Amino acid sequence: MTDTPIRVAFVCVQNAGRSQMSTAYAERERERRGLEADIEILTGGTSPAERVHDVVVEVMREDGFDLSDRTPREISTAELESCEYVATMGCSTLELDPASDVDVRDWALADPDGNDLDRVREIRDEIRDRVTALFDEIEREIPRDA
Repeated sequence: MTDTPIRVAFVCVQNAGRSQMSTAYAERERERRGLEADIEILTGGTSPAERVHDVVVEVMREDGFDLSDRTPREISTAELESCEYVATMGCSTLELDPASDVDVRDWALADPDGNDLDRVREIRDEIRDRVTALFDEIEREIPRDA
């Protein structure tokens, strides 16, 4: 267990698709791995939408998630600079201080909004795999009691 949680943020412009899917998978990974005390998850957008895209709610429901009650939110630069990891979805307008020492990953994912269900499922599956790989990496950094 770490003294202070590792902060991980998932960010896109509207916080209504990719970052919401990423957050749902990250929450599941954190729970599966028993890392609730070690990892804090944030999500947000630079220009949040009114609600999560319907197509995203639909494909995530297929994988056991209910995102219908989630509300996109704005995320501040200060919040992001307090993170160890920030994953952007390929649409970022982030301008973080280079001295902030944040590990920024641009996942360059297609926007699910306006795509058909099969394409959104492909995006969802890629997000799931990327989140799992990120958690594999983070978990290796967390000291474990012997």
